[in-house]
Amino acid sequence: MPMRIPSLWAEARLTIAREEERTYITKSSEVTISPSSDDLPPRNMRDSYTEFVLPIASNPNLLEEYVNASGGIRTGKLMEHLDSLAGSISYKHVLGPTKSELKVEEMGLYIVTAAVERIDMLRPLTPSHDLRLSGQVIYTGRSSMEVVVRIERIAAKETPEKDETILLGRFSMVCRNAKTNQAYPVGPLIISTEEEKALFSIGHELKRRRASRAQRSLSRVPPSSQEAAALHENYLKFGAAISQHSYGHQQTSSEIKSVHSDFTTLGDSNGSSVLNGSNHIAELVPMGETRIERCMLMFPQERNVHQKIFGGYLMRLAYELGFSNASMFCRGRVRFLGLDEISFKLPVPIGSILRLNSVILYDDFLRQREENGETNVYQLVHVGVKANVVDIKTGTEKTTNEFRFTWRGEEKLLASGTTESMESQKSVKVRRVVPKTYGEAMLWLEARRAVTVGDEIRELTVKRFENI
Repeated sequence: MPMRIPSLWAEARLTIAREEERTYITKSSEVTISPSSDDLPPRNMRDSYTEFVLPIASNPNLLEEYVNASGGIRTGKLMEHLDSLAGSISYKHVLGPTKSELKVEEMGLYIVTAAVERIDMLRPLTPSHDLRLSGQVIYTGRSSMEVVVRIERIAAKETPEKDETILLGRFSMVCRNAKTNQAYPVGPLIISTEEEKALFSIGHELKRRRASRAQRSLSRVPPSSQEAAALHENYLKFGAAISQHSYGHQQTSSEIKSVHSDFTTLGDSNGSSVLNGSNHIAELVPMGETRIERCMLMFPQERNVHQKIFGGYLMRLAYELGFSNASMFCRGRVRFLGLDEISFKLPVPIGSILRLNSVILYDDFLRQREENGETNVYQLVHVGVKANVVDIKTGTEKTTNEFRFTWRGEEKLLASGTTESMESQKSVKVRRVVPKTYGEAMLWLEARRAVTVGDEIRELTVKRFENI
């Protein structure tokens, strides 16, 4: 099921006008009733499974479309594919595995991405192997679906290598009535194996956690006592320096430990700081001074089947802006670790002006075990990107999407086996973001929560590969 329509824009405009007229008539004079979920045929979980291969290693011409300036792969373009894949999987579940290329008006329904829960990069992404993108529906609600996608590195033929999962993602999709835009029920899943039962339980737990996380949002409830204590310690350490515009601050290992002692990635089992034996100077940067933005006109070439701007395209724009911001903050190249959340609040109309704002919300130190067995310390940055549609007549803006990404710097702050004393090492400046207002402090804490979840996933991934 293609997520982009190859029709001409002139034809699409006529279709939009007819749909708007039909919608107006429907709302004023007709009552459209969606079918009951009991009337819809149940689907096997395997029915929605979809995969396709990107032969970037075996096809140099295709690689040219995905390669970045440093010879790696453009992760943002893969995110476009993942969003399209999640949509195709959802349509396959709702319509059945044999139907494809139907028009929205013929289906009577449409499916949109409600949220992207997480996308985690488990292993480095390189152009040395072909890639397989796949996924399936693992849970259904009344009108929602939980979709899991993954990217695998395909092993070369006649080698002892095995296919390896390098990325996992979770999408939340919702089905809507094409005429009323109200919830449209989806068919239930048939659970026939123990593996499918486990996947269904995971999907149910993901939906429950999403609801719980919304209730615990700092926009609704105050921070916990532990979070308040961490924020207060951060203020005691850096607040005075920021207020006095003294941005050069000598940072010792004991200070790092005292602020972040609850993070397992910052200390060993004995509670020792990861930067023992190092000499780093914290260069404090107010959160508001990390803001960068980009304004763009939304063209019809990037439209989806619903004649709105394709969500995967917005993901790529946000990723690339966030990558630029993280690189400038770290003053060097960065490596993608994970997408922590995307919320899709409103569609982006074709022809609108989109303003993208990016801010560094949080930074930390990450102890990471490499494939060669070494353990190194890097700087970790959590970046927020907000997409607003601008009303050119009034100048007002409406938020359509919010994105959260995490990267780590490529430069090693402390390498495995370092034995030099603090006095003999050259001082290295490490930029640290500091909130100045209460609103910024809440963003800092929300980012801190997301980083904690990412740390747990990365720790589980390391243990899994160690046991292989």
